[in-house]
Amino acid sequence: MIKYRSVFLSDIHLGTKMCQANHLLDFIKSFESEKIYLIGDIIDCWAMNSKKYWPQEHNDVIQKLLRKSRKGTTIIYVPGNHDELMRSYCNAELGNIFLLTQTIHYGIDNKKYLITHGDQFDIVIKNAKWISHIGSWAYDVTIVVNYFINKINHFFGFKNWSLSLFLKHKVKEAVNFISNYEKTLSNYVKSKNMNGIICGHIHHANISKIDDIVYMNCGDWVESCTALVEHLDGKFEIIKWAEKIDKSDQ
Repeated sequence: MIKYRSVFLSDIHLGTKMCQANHLLDFIKSFESEKIYLIGDIIDCWAMNSKKYWPQEHNDVIQKLLRKSRKGTTIIYVPGNHDELMRSYCNAELGNIFLLTQTIHYGIDNKKYLITHGDQFDIVIKNAKWISHIGSWAYDVTIVVNYFINKINHFFGFKNWSLSLFLKHKVKEAVNFISNYEKTLSNYVKSKNMNGIICGHIHHANISKIDDIVYMNCGDWVESCTALVEHLDGKFEIIKWAEKIDKSDQ
């Protein structure tokens, strides 16, 4: 079992059919850590408002996290826009579980990293939530289409392929949105005299340096199955669990 100092997860979207809870469970079982940060959109309350979906695997994820907290792992839950209902309970604590609007993670070198989901920096979320709901629906449709594409890929022995990630990288507006989002968050933490930011929201895992600010995004567990980890020596790394799955299938 691998040991990490901290593990950062975001955009799991429990309560939706797109959530890859089985792969997340495998990942959670693969490590031990001092802390686990859940950085928003862990439970998709938006989706569950319209249709109730909660299979056993989703319950198993919650139970596994609770079990880790009982064994001494500190869990910090920072809600996002899809689980914004949880923000009403922020500043509450239950054993080793802390619910916070945002927090600061101190690296092994004592550098300060803001922990926030990131939706508050998204102009669409902030000023036109109804557009965001439409965007969420369109994303869900893309994921469903992608599901059937990958069924065909598996039949012919090909690897998983992500339609939405392809569109994000090829459509100019999407590329610009990601770039602007990363710069906006980096500028914000720079103005607060912090060293970096760890976030989620846009389902695009990344570690980059922008004007001496370290920007880190956990990614998601809908398509890419990615997590951000901090090793015992303080090094940060993106774990691409989907690639491990593909290799094990070969």
